[in-house]
Amino acid sequence: MKNQKPTTAVALHYDGKKAPRITAQGTGEMAEQIIALAKEHGIPLQENVALVSLLSKLDLGDEIPQALYMAVAEIIAFAYILNGKTPEGFEPPPAQTEL
Repeated sequence: MKNQKPTTAVALHYDGKKAPRITAQGTGEMAEQIIALAKEHGIPLQENVALVSLLSKLDLGDEIPQALYMAVAEIIAFAYILNGKTPEGFEPPPAQTEL
């Protein structure tokens, strides 16, 4: 089943200030085009069938609902790590030293 192409894709945009918004969504060939465009531009991809199912019910431009903040935040955090980024204003905790 891993080699099966996704039938639905949803793209999100997060500016770091407001809730992420739906910027693209589609099924079938459109989903394949969304994924190909993301890969072409080095945008990290995450496969999560349940989340995509929920997000695909939203309209383009909609902010994600508060109920999905945690799930989407985990994906955004993962994308930040992959790209070596940290959120604006984020300060990691000081390094702990062994006693």
